[in-house]
Amino acid sequence: FEYKETILEGEWREQRVVGEIKKNSSFYQSAVAAGLPANDVAVIGRLLKSKIDFARRTVAGDKFQIILSSQFVGDVPTGNTKIEGVRFFNRKQVHSAFSFKGNFFDGNGEGLERAFSRYPLKGRYRISSSFNPRRRHPITKLIRPHNGTDFAIPTGTAVYAPGDGKVKRVVRHKYAGLYIELEHSYKYRTRFLHLSKSLVRKGQRVKRGQKIALSGNTGASTGAHLHYEFHINKKAINAMGNKVPVAIGVDRKSMIAYKRRVSGLIAQMERKDKAA
Repeated sequence: FEYKETILEGEWREQRVVGEIKKNSSFYQSAVAAGLPANDVAVIGRLLKSKIDFARRTVAGDKFQIILSSQFVGDVPTGNTKIEGVRFFNRKQVHSAFSFKGNFFDGNGEGLERAFSRYPLKGRYRISSSFNPRRRHPITKLIRPHNGTDFAIPTGTAVYAPGDGKVKRVVRHKYAGLYIELEHSYKYRTRFLHLSKSLVRKGQRVKRGQKIALSGNTGASTGAHLHYEFHINKKAINAMGNKVPVAIGVDRKSMIAYKRRVSGLIAQMERKDKAA
């Protein structure tokens, strides 16, 4: 026998799906009722999982705006769909995801995967002491593991959360001085030692890039600096190494094009809302 394979690319058509979570309903139920395919509801759940827990954090009145592309051959839908952009309005916060060059990013162009900024500081500062499990302590002269990275910075320099999480500890310690510990998940934790001032409190939730403290020279310290630790499964690792899941965002050369796409998708969402 003989056969001939013909592949039709078809046409992708965009549609808008908007809705609101009703009382005694869930995001899944509300989105499906608004016309979003169940598979795409699951996609949105995965995209925004590091931002919001759809099972526990949504409330009646939360709204969503979605731009969905569906594939057609002529006027016949193939069943293939893809999310172009989504905005979810949860209480006073807006969580978003926009597709661009095969990946998804938030409104600022940052990657959506649970990831961390490499440095807890804005700008680059000299590393005065690297991660070293065999380092000789500068004060006691004994071999003691240096479980973090020291940055030589002036007292009062702003310190930022490298990832989303919750403040586990804000403690004054004889040796560590004023220090903060953030719990990012069951797996990841970060610590910041020798601070001069804390800008957060225990139990508070923080976002990546949020200012959490000012650097200092407290505790057993030979000079003003920030001691920064990164722990995976309660074990300190080199925060400057490749085991840290670093956030990857839109590259600088593509940022203008990305901002233009985001503006277009948002305008499409809002223009239709005003007309409704």
